Amino acid sequence: MLRWFHALMPKEERFFELFASHSKVVVAGADALRSMLEGGDAIPQYYQIVMDREQDADNITLEVMIAVRRTFITPFDRGNIKDLITSMDNAIDQMQKTAKSVMIFDLHSFTPLMREMADAIKKCALLVDEATPLLRSISAEAGRLSRITEEISRIEGQADELHDGGLTELFRQHASSNPMAFIAGSEVYDHLEKVVDRFDDVANVIQGTVIEHV
Repeated sequence: MLRWFHALMPKEERFFELFASHSKVVVAGADALRSMLEGGDAIPQYYQIVMDREQDADNITLEVMIAVRRTFITPFDRGNIKDLITSMDNAIDQMQKTAKSVMIFDLHSFTPLMREMADAIKKCALLVDEATPLLRSISAEAGRLSRITEEISRIEGQADELHDGGLTELFRQHASSNPMAFIAGSEVYDHLEKVVDRFDDVANVIQGTVIEHV
């Protein structure tokens, strides 16, 4: 009887649309951050794009949180929904912090390894964007979702190596001759690494949700 009752209750299907919208915003933020790290006069322009997309992401996150409270039946566990949108939002929040560090230190040029880390961020953002529509058919798409999360985790491991290599390079170049350049560069490296870490958090939430529904 209870199963029939639940089947007749209205369901909030907009969660999937909101996840997809948020992931598109995250991709746009990752694109702008990568463009910032090309350096030059366009840095402020791309910085503003990152800021604007982060605000868009916050607005979508708020919509999801409100929908969770108002919806009687959600497509999957409420805790998973909150964890997923929060982890996605944390990723673009960390992009914002990275962009802010560039502006605070008034940086105009960046190392090849920084750009490689930004490329890793873009790859992760695109993988999450691929994953979000699949959540609508989570059981049927469990295999593909698992492969996506594994790929994000692999990229996160590579980003850790890029981070460590970048810090070593900075130390050799600037530690004694220009400590401020070392401090500024290491700050950017640390923020870039944290962005990828936040995408790994997204992957972990997705994988946990898949496991619960298979």
